[in-house]
Amino acid sequence: MFKKQFYFGISFLLLVSFISQAAIIDTVTTYSAVMKKNIKAVVITPDNYSSAKELPVVYLLHGYSDNYAGWLKKAPGFEKAVDIHNMIIVCPDGGFSSWYWDSPVDPSYQYETYVSKELVAFVDQKYKTIKNRKGRGITGLSMGGHGALYLAMKHQDVFGAGGSMSGGLDIRSYPNNWDMAKRIGKYSEQPQVWEQNTVAGLLHLLTPNSLALIIDCGVDDFFFKVNENLHAQLLYRGIPHDYITRPGAHSWPYWANAVQYQLLYMSSFFQKESK
Repeated sequence: MFKKQFYFGISFLLLVSFISQAAIIDTVTTYSAVMKKNIKAVVITPDNYSSAKELPVVYLLHGYSDNYAGWLKKAPGFEKAVDIHNMIIVCPDGGFSSWYWDSPVDPSYQYETYVSKELVAFVDQKYKTIKNRKGRGITGLSMGGHGALYLAMKHQDVFGAGGSMSGGLDIRSYPNNWDMAKRIGKYSEQPQVWEQNTVAGLLHLLTPNSLALIIDCGVDDFFFKVNENLHAQLLYRGIPHDYITRPGAHSWPYWANAVQYQLLYMSSFFQKESK
C-alpha cells in the first residue's frame, strides 16, 4: 500500500509540474516586401524559453478561408505541445485562398515567398531558433496541408520535415473549387501551371530520405482519395514516409487530434537530427 501511495504521489507531482507549464503566445506583425503589406502571425514559445538555447520551429498552416489565429481559436490546447516537445510553433497568415503559392496572376498573393523566405528570416532574427533545415518543419490542414508539403518539397534547403492533415494534395481533381483559378488561372487554359503547382506533380523533387514526411487523412474526408493516391505514388517511388488514416472527416475534431501526431513526428525528427 505504501508503494502505491508513493508512486501516486510522484505521478501527482509530475502532473502538477506539467500543468504549471504555460506556453507563451505572441501575435506578431511581419512585413512582406514581396507583397508590400503587413501580415500577422502567432508565435508560440515554451514556458522555459527565456532559459532555453536554440529551439526547433514548426510552421503550422491554416486552411482555406481561415487565418493566423485559426488554430488557437478552433483547437484550443494544442499549443501545450511546445512545452512537451520543447519547440516553437509559428502560425502564419496565408490569406483567404492563397494555397501558399506565389500567384502568377495576382501580386497580392505571393505566400510561397512570404512563408519560406520572409517569415522564416523574421523568426530566425527575432527568436532563439535552430537556423537550418535540421530544426525546421512545416505542416498544416486542408489548404495548409497542401501548402506545407508544397513548400517543403520546393524548399528542402529550408525545411527538413513536411506534414499534411487532410490536405488537398492533388488540385487537378478540383479545378473549380476554393478560388484556385483566381490564383493560378483556369485549369482548362493553364494545365501546365496546375501541374507545376500541385503536390502530386512535385514528387520528382524527392529522393529517398531527402525530406521527412508525414501524411494524415480521415477515411471519411473528401480528400481521402487524393491522399491515398499520393501515398501509393510515394511507395512506388520508394520514398519513405509515415501515412496515417483512421475514422474521421474534414473537421476540427479530427485536426485537433491529428496535430498531436504531427508535432510528435516533428519532435522525433529534430531529436534525430540533433545527434
